[in-house]
Amino acid sequence: MTASPARAPLTFIHDALEDLKSKHLHTHLRVLAGEQKPVCVVDGKEVINLASNNYLGLTSHPKLKKAAIEAVRKYGAGSGAVRSIAGTMQIHVDLETQIAKFKNTEACVVFQSGFTANAGTVSAILGKEDLIISDELNHASIIDGSRLSKGTIKVFKHKDMADCERILKDTENWPGKKLLITDGVFSMDGDIADLPALCDLAEKYGCITMIDDAHSSGVLGKNGRGTVDHLNCHGRVDIQVGTLSKAIGVLGGYVCASRELIDYLHHRARPFIFSTSHPPAVVASCQAAFELLDSEVGAKLVKKLWANTAFFKRKLKKLGFKTGASQTPITPILVGEAAKAFEFGRKLFEAGVFAPAIGYPTVAEGKARLRAIVTATHKRADLEKAAQIMGTIGKELGIV
Repeated sequence: MTASPARAPLTFIHDALEDLKSKHLHTHLRVLAGEQKPVCVVDGKEVINLASNNYLGLTSHPKLKKAAIEAVRKYGAGSGAVRSIAGTMQIHVDLETQIAKFKNTEACVVFQSGFTANAGTVSAILGKEDLIISDELNHASIIDGSRLSKGTIKVFKHKDMADCERILKDTENWPGKKLLITDGVFSMDGDIADLPALCDLAEKYGCITMIDDAHSSGVLGKNGRGTVDHLNCHGRVDIQVGTLSKAIGVLGGYVCASRELIDYLHHRARPFIFSTSHPPAVVASCQAAFELLDSEVGAKLVKKLWANTAFFKRKLKKLGFKTGASQTPITPILVGEAAKAFEFGRKLFEAGVFAPAIGYPTVAEGKARLRAIVTATHKRADLEKAAQIMGTIGKELGIV
């Protein structure tokens, strides 16, 4: 009896990786040594860091670190259970109350990440009879949550209110619930949703409204209260999702809404029900971050963030770089061809600037770019140096 050939069921993984390498799109995880700071050591090399979401520099703020250490001493290293059984500690409740007050909503629930907050909420409130109307550039977590809901998904052209209304008109008599959902700030382009117009449409056509404020929390609005505050849409958005992992500087996501909706998520949002709650150190440092935000210190940090952003964008514009429709500290440097964008990113890193390339499937094919994010803690000299290096290498590669 002849032996059957050895099975190789994972050959496709090798082939996929080789395909990425052939297109110069294969990357490795760069390793940060020490704290997430504006100038840091990555892969053993000192670089100007334009890659993090640490908008306000809170990841290394002394008050957050002190709060984390004190929480470990008082409450221990972990919570030991899911929220729905024995894992809801008083500090979890206190943080949620604090966030709800900050966001001017009735209630709040904290999730393990911004991704699970989006995906868990959409899939909890909608079912197969329902309809999701979604901006084409919405975050992957919104897309995944929409798919998990098994509802019908209709996508409108990015920030195109006429196209959005066309879909709403076509589905005016939809028998189930309708959810109109958008990012507040779009993570790859840095532009801001036309929230007032979306609220008008939602009210006209009877839609639930939901916004993902991941890149708006701590960035837009008074002391970083987000897009709803920035565009004066209080009371018009049913569900606000935010993150604790970007400007807040720690880890997690949250949903702010009515008390009833939050109570419903306690019973139906699967990531909340089936995941262990945040360790006390994480919760306490988030509390410290919101205390800082809701103070003069927070106001000054947000102001500095925007001043640094304007400074850096002026430099890039003068050098001839295209930054698209960005209205926020997220600054795309448009390249187009993916291989060239990744080469640009590699050469910048070698020269001391960390601004990673982004290609398909994160952005559409032919729209590869570098994504630079300025923070409140960058020094002007470092931003000027980064721009100069970008200009030199951009000319070498024919990008500018």
